Amino acid sequence: MALIITDECINCDVCEPECPNGAISAGDEIYVIDPDLCTECVGHYDEPQCQQVCPVDCIPLDPDRRESREELMAKYERLSAT
Repeated sequence: MALIITDECINCDVCEPECPNGAISAGDEIYVIDPDLCTECVGHYDEPQCQQVCPVDCIPLDPDRRESREELMAKYERLSAT
């Protein structure tokens, strides 16, 4: 399951540099996560780093993008191969 950033985002800029896949970028009003690049840090860390540093807890799992740990690992492996 990819993560999303909700509109509670305060644009504090701490999540973007923590993402090992480069999935987080500045959107029009708040930061956004590219679900095609988000692996929830599977393959890099035990927990999503963006969630760990977010001061307002505005990065939940995206219920519309359900992925198993195996699917996230496969995505990580595809991303790492490029």
